[in-house]
Amino acid sequence: MKIAKNGVLFLFSGLISAQLCAQTVLRPNQSLKSHETLEIVSVELKPDKTLVSLAVENRRTGGTFCADRNIYIIDPAGTRLKLKKTTGIPVCPDSYIFRGIGEKLNFSLEFPPLKAGVAWIDIVEECESNCFWFYGVTLDSELNRRLDAAFLAASVNNAAENITLFRNILDPIDSQNQGIEGLLYINIINASLENSDKVGAGVWYKRLAASGAPRVNQYLKYLNDLGIKY
Repeated sequence: MKIAKNGVLFLFSGLISAQLCAQTVLRPNQSLKSHETLEIVSVELKPDKTLVSLAVENRRTGGTFCADRNIYIIDPAGTRLKLKKTTGIPVCPDSYIFRGIGEKLNFSLEFPPLKAGVAWIDIVEECESNCFWFYGVTLDSELNRRLDAAFLAASVNNAAENITLFRNILDPIDSQNQGIEGLLYINIINASLENSDKVGAGVWYKRLAASGAPRVNQYLKYLNDLGIKY
């Protein structure tokens, strides 16, 4: 009887420890993504797996969607975690056929567990065409809170105020190799142009180019595609 009680206590303690180690990040911010209507609903970080829940909205007649087997989480060190399991979505070449425009498909992707303390990830599908990707998915809860507040404020601020707003977030993390850095630079550059400050926009563009921010070339290409180049 005494051994049984100890066993129950051990199991109960183990459950509590597992729960304490688990973390769920709801609607994390990301720097860039490939598909406008594809969204990350949550990222669950568990001791035995990483679960990414997503939703995609169909915007065309006869739209289809599938998940390739070659989907990876890439951490800041470059470690690649390959997709283990999908739920709610067919694996290519099989496809989900949307019934109409505006329909949303919710699905989840399961990967091996991330190392403790990983602050951000990329999620990349490697396939022949129309592959999806998310760069700089932020897993730091406090940074996500600050970003959410900043984007909400930016929707009502003037351009000059937004330059200061995004600088206040970028400056403390600019040397930390954070995946979200590129997005902050882009917003500062756009706000500078909106403020009719082409010189300032050029300064920030060149600072981005020299920053060493993760995937800096992707951010420069994004700006170049918008006709912004210095």
